[in-house]
Amino acid sequence: MSGRRVLVVGKGGREHALARRLLESESVAEVLVAPGNAGTEASPLGSSKRLASADGAPLEVAKAFRPDLVVVGPEAPLCEGLVDELQAAGFLAYGPSRAAARLEGSKAFLKEFAVRHGINTPRHVTVRSEAELAPALAQFAEPPVVKADGLCAGKGVIVATSHEQARSAALEMLSGRAFGAAGRTLVLEERVYGSEVSVHAISDGRHAWLLPFVQDHKRLADNDRGPNTGGMGTYGPVALPEPELAAHIRSRIIEPIVAGMAEAGTPFRGTIFANLMLVPGAAPTLFEVNTRFGDPETQILMNLLQGDLCELLSSAARGELGQGRDVLAPPQRHALCVILAAHGYPGELRLGDPIRGLEAVAAQEDVLVYHAGTRRQGEQTLTAGGRVLGVTGVGRTLEQARQRAYAAADSIEFAGKQLRRDIGIAALGSAAPPGGGVPVSPISVPGQG
Repeated sequence: MSGRRVLVVGKGGREHALARRLLESESVAEVLVAPGNAGTEASPLGSSKRLASADGAPLEVAKAFRPDLVVVGPEAPLCEGLVDELQAAGFLAYGPSRAAARLEGSKAFLKEFAVRHGINTPRHVTVRSEAELAPALAQFAEPPVVKADGLCAGKGVIVATSHEQARSAALEMLSGRAFGAAGRTLVLEERVYGSEVSVHAISDGRHAWLLPFVQDHKRLADNDRGPNTGGMGTYGPVALPEPELAAHIRSRIIEPIVAGMAEAGTPFRGTIFANLMLVPGAAPTLFEVNTRFGDPETQILMNLLQGDLCELLSSAARGELGQGRDVLAPPQRHALCVILAAHGYPGELRLGDPIRGLEAVAAQEDVLVYHAGTRRQGEQTLTAGGRVLGVTGVGRTLEQARQRAYAAADSIEFAGKQLRRDIGIAALGSAAPPGGGVPVSPISVPGQG
């Protein structure tokens, strides 16, 4: 089935990474990204296939482009039912229905689902009014994590250091001042310390294939300091500290999610992205489920997967994935991504700064620059979002991938550029376990968000 046309919906680094990887699929001839960014406006150097961007509502773009597959990247259109609309119009779409996307769209729904299906999740209380807040807070000996129920673009989580801070954050949410309707219901969650790992699986509604494990760095600054962000860097593959943990994650977390959604009459077809915490001596703990590929996790995963990605996603969208094996990373292949963020991120942003050095980095071997918050103005590429670029290095070892990523990151300049200098450094200080991959490194502050 050569010559497929694929439409990718979204404008971030995740969508750029998906588009480039789909373009490498043997069955694909053309990828269109709507609305895209400065990186999706032209095919990669040396590619004989077409990559382009398009403006307009996704459904209207699909009607004009007539793709063989639509891949919906961001959470908001998934939760709003874009996949349902595309399917009703006759398009094959990869991503969950609006009903299945509730796993991400409502943290309260996820918590109730996890408890009902025996999935280990932190102790929590759902709060829907100011009157319920005081007695709920009193149930926590230590300050709880405060989470807005709905989508908040990665900013709806407060890791409180005192009960008063938790109370203040909760009141801001409940009143609607913080996140509007998304915060009028919230979840108070017990804070758990351990090592974070990002688990992705491709599901066709009945089966799920695990992808290589990766690790994200949520905090803005080195040593996990500063505010939570959408992610400042990732690396992979990571190996779990105990081999049997992978089987546990599959059988006690991923498979119950797939089975539970099917049982409810809302089969999940798309990417399950489970945010887990590994605590020594305890079962893996599920904090959140995202119903799409992570960002910047996708920038790593797209460099670790083998085979025809378009065929894999198409099979899942058709409900025909089957009981295949997990999608493994190529032997001796590692990737590390460093996010370059704009001035002021994750707070008030300054945008429109010219970006220099992209052309030189594009020519470097085993380095890929994924655009996120960028736009073109004439001959210039300008900053246009909080996370601007994901600079990804690939190598036979994690150290090699890290060196390539940071050398390229240092070659790119724009005013106010922010980046972490410690992505992957903790893992390099540990002995690599047998079987490939690098260890999951400790996260000193929980990566809840």
